Amino acid sequence: MNKLTLIFSILLLISCDKENQSEQTINSTHIKYFGFTLIDTYWDDPTDNQTKTNYIDEVYEFSNIADILVVNPSDDIISRMTEMNNLQVKSVLHISEIFFELVGNSSASGLEYDLRADYQTRWNEFMSINSLHINQNLIQTFYLGEEPTWNGITFSELKSATDYIKQALPNIPIMIIEAYPAVDELQIPNSVDWIGFDHYFIKDPKTNTIYLNELNTLKSKFSNDNQKLVIVMDTHFMSSFHEDIGGIALNEMDEVINNYYELAKSEPKTIAILGYFWPSGFDLPESIGARNMPQTIKENYIQIGKQITNKE
Repeated sequence: MNKLTLIFSILLLISCDKENQSEQTINSTHIKYFGFTLIDTYWDDPTDNQTKTNYIDEVYEFSNIADILVVNPSDDIISRMTEMNNLQVKSVLHISEIFFELVGNSSASGLEYDLRADYQTRWNEFMSINSLHINQNLIQTFYLGEEPTWNGITFSELKSATDYIKQALPNIPIMIIEAYPAVDELQIPNSVDWIGFDHYFIKDPKTNTIYLNELNTLKSKFSNDNQKLVIVMDTHFMSSFHEDIGGIALNEMDEVINNYYELAKSEPKTIAILGYFWPSGFDLPESIGARNMPQTIKENYIQIGKQITNKE
């Protein structure tokens, strides 16, 4: 090999290495947040011997976001947000109850919600009690639309709510998660920042045609270039659904997790991964949450979470 050929080969290797490093960066560092649902939402895991409804002590070492449920505008949640923040975790606030109320059963989900007539007064009260202008550094996102279209919330109602929040606190992202059957009908206001959808019992979402079609439809609904994608990771197990519908055994949930993570890394707009859900017994009494998965699967959650959050 002559010197010119050798130099060319070395330069080619360096170039390929840089491309690989760049690809790895693109495929991982755009995901900024990782956490699980049902962390501080009044849910008591029935598998426990004692009452427990706040699981932040179990997830903070590998999470940087966790949810808090707000039920009434008078709820004082400052101490709960502060506790999370002290553990380097920011709050995802469920605030749908502030804005929407159950009015019937004629929606696709069987639960129809309308925008409350006094939503502005309720929101202003909640902001005042929790000094949100001062404490907004404790909040990562407001979770407002819990499957909004599926639950009968119209675009105009959703826009009125999210616009009002954005007017008051423009620097805090607003998140909505839609149900997969309603993705086709979903309309996304400009005031919404993070968007995702939930579809479970799929072994490999990154190769599943149905899931990918839903994901592409969701992305086509984005209304501005700054909106980001949230991947809702299937981290629970219900044998009557995962086994019977998805053909997924409990010991294969490790593979499911990795597939969701690879999907999230392949989508440049992914800002966060949310695992549904942490404690057991939700949806069905026999459901297994992430905290009660086999230890090897839990270790995988921890490893992925630490990779994203950079927590050691």
